[in-house]
Order: sequence, then structure tokens, then C-alpha cells
Amino acid sequence: MSTPTAPLPPAAVLALRSLELRLSVPAAVVRAVTEYETAAVHARQLAAVAESGGMSDLDADSLAVAEDLMAASRATLAQAGRLDLIGAA
Repeated sequence: MSTPTAPLPPAAVLALRSLELRLSVPAAVVRAVTEYETAAVHARQLAAVAESGGMSDLDADSLAVAEDLMAASRATLAQAGRLDLIGAA
């Protein structure tokens, strides 16, 4: 007989997804997903700065680097056939 459990909080679901990913795919793919997700957050933040008109040259350079990291990570994931891990088809 199994005991019913409450739904997991969102943070726990993300932690389990991360653990499952690390156990089931090569390290290079895990690294590419992590780099892509981190760069995407940074790019969104910098895009908001650009929209407000307050982007410095350093911010612009950081945005370009974030976009380059996203492209490189996407290429790694495409080569591995795992674009699904970043929600891309």
C-alpha cells in the first residue's frame, strides 16, 4: 500500500529535474543547459536595461557575450540532439 504525498513545491521540482538531468545525460550537455539558462537570464536582464535607455558600453558587451554563450550552448545541444532541454525544437 502506498502513502499519498502532497505535491512538491516548484523549487523541489526544479531540483529533482536538475538531479535527473545530471544522472541521465553527459556532463557536456548538462553544462550546456546550465550555461544557456544562465546566459538567457542575463540577456533578459540586459535587454530590459537597453529598453530603459540606460545601457552602457559594458552592458552592451555583456549582452553580446550572453548571446554568444547562448548560441554556443544551443549548438552543443543541437549536436547532442537535446534541444528539448531548453524548450527548443
